[in-house]
Amino acid sequence: MRTSAALKLLNLDDGFHLLVEVFVLGRKHFAVLDTGASRTVFDRTFIAAHLSPATDHEELSATTLFSTAATASATVPLLGIGRLKVTDLPVIVLDLQTVTDTYSQFGFPAIVAVIGGDILTRYRAVINYPKLRLFLETAPSAAGPNG
Repeated sequence: MRTSAALKLLNLDDGFHLLVEVFVLGRKHFAVLDTGASRTVFDRTFIAAHLSPATDHEELSATTLFSTAATASATVPLLGIGRLKVTDLPVIVLDLQTVTDTYSQFGFPAIVAVIGGDILTRYRAVINYPKLRLFLETAPSAAGPNG
């Protein structure tokens, strides 16, 4: 089955960015959709406030539109995008405050996550720019990460 979610296209000074509404820990939040990010990343402050402490990993790294850095990891119990529900999602944890600060200067909401290639590949994402929609399969692909 397929689901879709609305996208917001932001025009920042350095180019265009896509935001998608996500459902995490019982609330709606915004995440950056980053096709160049290797893994999904959550904000360190958000994780610390809502989940058990993240585990530090020297060997883990995540490449996103914003940086490549040594990180910590955590498990998000439920991530919703449209009707897609991903349970027990392993994520990278980074400080995304500079991302939120940049977006807030332009009047955009706080960012709690960067949705990366792990989810986009596993759920066969298709971005429709003219309609500003993200399409995802609700059953994971065997070819994707963790699949």
